[in-house]
Parts: sequence; C-alpha cells; structure tokens
Amino acid sequence: MLRTRVDPGLWSPSTTSFPFVAALLIGGTLFNIVANASFKAAALSPNWRGFLSWQVAGNLAGFLTVLALTGLLRFVPLAVAFPVTTGLAVIGVQVAAAAWIFHETISPMQWLGTGIIIVGILLVGRS
Repeated sequence: MLRTRVDPGLWSPSTTSFPFVAALLIGGTLFNIVANASFKAAALSPNWRGFLSWQVAGNLAGFLTVLALTGLLRFVPLAVAFPVTTGLAVIGVQVAAAAWIFHETISPMQWLGTGIIIVGILLVGRS
C-alpha cells in the first residue's frame, strides 16, 4: 500500500540518522550542480563527441539526483524536501556552475534573488 503521509516525527535528528539525511541532501545538490554544468558544457561543445559525452555525464548525474531525492523522501515530507532541494539546486547551479565554472556574470538583482531563496529555504526547512 502506498504511504501518502510522512510522519512529521521522522524529521527530528533524535529519531532518524541525521547524517544520512544530510548526506542525501548534500549529495543530491552536488549531483544537480554536476548535471546542469554538464548540460552547459554539452551546449558549448564544439563537436558531437564532446556533446554526447557531456550529455551522458549530465544524465547520469541527474539520475543520481533523483535517487538522492527519493531516498530523502523516506525521511522528509515532500512539502519540505522538494522546495529545499530545489532551492539549494538553484543556488548551487547559479554560484558553483555559472559563476565559478563558467565565469558568468551574476547581477546584483540575481544576488538579491539568491538571498530571497535562502530565506525561503530556511522558512520551509523550519516548518
């Protein structure tokens, strides 16, 4: 039978393996960053071989992202897990991939949006 409700008590560090949940959250975020950076690299690739290689890497990292989220959903309600993981992915892709790897300029307005996302993650995570 499909369990449609996650027990809110499962999220407390005293009843779950908090390091495992944190590892799923961090791992999923890192895999998401790798996936998006790989797709950008594929788009910039000068030949089909590089394009396909980066596509494979991106899709593999995306698959691992989905597996990490699925594992996380065993411990965290969807209404918390999805916005937190999505928000962390947006921030990670913007800062790690766009700014650090591809040296794209991030405007002050985009940094403001990043700050708002961080506030949103904190608010959702506390609920």
